[in-house]
Formats: sequence, C-alpha cells, structure tokens
Amino acid sequence: MSDLQHGLAAKNVFRLGQGPQLPNTIWAVGGGKGGIGKSFISSSLAMCLTRMGKSVTLIDLDLGSANLHTCLGIKVPNESISDFISGRVNDLSAVSVPTEIPGLHFISGFNDALNIADLDKAAKDRLISAFRGLQTPYVILDLGAGTSENTLDFFLAADQKIVALTPEPTSIENAYRFMKASFYRRLRQAESELGIQSLIEAAMDTRNQHGIRSPADLIRHIANVNPEAGLRLQTKISDFQIQLLVNQIRTREDIEIGASMKSVCRKYFGIEADYLGYIDHDNAVWQSLRKRRPLMVEFPYSAIVGQFLRVTKNLLNPQSLRAVV
Repeated sequence: MSDLQHGLAAKNVFRLGQGPQLPNTIWAVGGGKGGIGKSFISSSLAMCLTRMGKSVTLIDLDLGSANLHTCLGIKVPNESISDFISGRVNDLSAVSVPTEIPGLHFISGFNDALNIADLDKAAKDRLISAFRGLQTPYVILDLGAGTSENTLDFFLAADQKIVALTPEPTSIENAYRFMKASFYRRLRQAESELGIQSLIEAAMDTRNQHGIRSPADLIRHIANVNPEAGLRLQTKISDFQIQLLVNQIRTREDIEIGASMKSVCRKYFGIEADYLGYIDHDNAVWQSLRKRRPLMVEFPYSAIVGQFLRVTKNLLNPQSLRAVV
C-alpha cells in the first residue's frame, strides 16, 4: 500500500455511512471565472465520495489550465479525453486511469491542440453519452472558465449543477453571468420545440417593449401570452437547479454571500437555488498543492475537511437544504 493509500485508509476522520448509491449521477463544477478553485473543489468532493464507499470518475474539462492531476498528486496520464474525441479509442473508459485513492478514477483533459470550443454537436453529444456510460455511479466534471456553448451544455447535462465562486466582487459578478448564460442556454434548447424564439430574442434585448428584464420576466410574459406554452416552458426548465458553493471565505460577511445569491436567483431567475455551504480560506490548501498531495491526505484534521463533508452530504441529499427556511 502506498503512503497515499495508507493515509486515506488510516485517517478515518471523514468516513461516513454507506447508504444507497445513485447510479451514474453526474456532478459538474462550473463558474464564470478562473482561479476560484474549481479543480480543488472537484477533487475534494470526489475524495469525500470515495470515503463513503462510492466509486467516482473525475474528468478534467478545464482546458487551457488543466491542473486537476496536481490536486490528486499524480502525473499527467498518457491517455486523455482527446483520444476518445479523435476516435483513437472507441470507449471512454479506455482513457480512465485508476489513482492511488481507492475508488477514484481519473480522465485527463485535452493534451493536444483540440479545444472544447471546436467540438461539434455530434461530438459533444457523443461525449455526454459516454459520461453516462461510465461504470462508476458518480462522475464529476471539472469545467473550465467562461461561457462557451459547449461548457454550458456540459454543465446543463449534469444532475447536480454546482456554481463555485469566491467572495471577490469580480468572481460574484462572473458567477451571475455564468448562471444567466446557463439559464438562457437552457431556454435556447427548448425554443424550437415551443416556438418562442422571438420572445427569447426580445428578452436578450435590453430595449424590448414587453418589460422583460430577467428570465423570470420572460417566463411570466410567455405564460400571459400563451398559458400552455408557459406551462411547457416551466416544465422544460424545472431541472435547472443551481447549487451554490462559496470558496475561500474569510469573514462572516463572506459566508452570507451564498444566501444573498439564493435571493437573487429567486427574484431574477424565478428558481430556488441551493446554498451548499462554504469553504474557508486556508494556507493548508497551497501547502498541500506545493507538495503535490491531496489536502485530505496531507491535512486530514483541517476544518476544510469537515466543510467538504457537509457540502458532499448536502449534494447527496439536497432536499435537506430545501427543508430549511
């Protein structure tokens, strides 16, 4: 047994009960800005799941700054998702490599000139289908920064849509932009079927004549004009459930950002977002990254470990968050 495996096995401070596994559930970690710790969050959630006895495949889709392997303390694998996209391999699991963490498999991001923006719809749909075909009951997607259509589509394909942000004003602003872009992308996916393309175009125009200034306004307007279409649209977007996670908090005011964003989601999007929790700013994070060792192995007793456990439990049981007034 390696020292990494021994550390995880011996440090039993964050083992939870087994519980039923949900088959092939996809979690996506996104956000509008780079440098907010998405890779650290993705890897930490994956390790929490493995300590609950659940198998996980962690996939690096953060192109241009792929560093998920560093958070796992491993070298860049020879195989990557590029091999599947290019057709060099026909099965995505062929580029999935085991890690030293029991139950955790890793698929590296693109290692050639292929960019996520270059994927056509057929390639993207094939990739999403392949995610669903992986044999591990949980799949975590570490998405890149920005709001390209493909990034948004990978985000929307997930069962749990996690928006990560930090307390900095630029990060908060970019998180709102990411959520808005995701929401409108979801509407775009439904527009041809529902025949509401012109109304969505009007909603995107700040000078529209219908008083539409937000997604919630759009839905209300469509319901007024065509109640049947409004009901169908509401059904189409009912799966747009955002999970908020604030990283690198330092003050009580930072913690409250999640609650404030919940309120904005309710007012602006007309949806109930979940506030998963927060993660402290802690020097242990960069210290573990410098040593190329997972934080949960290097500092298993840190407060962050407990915080990630709570977040993971909330993701496994989001209804518990919605029961809290």
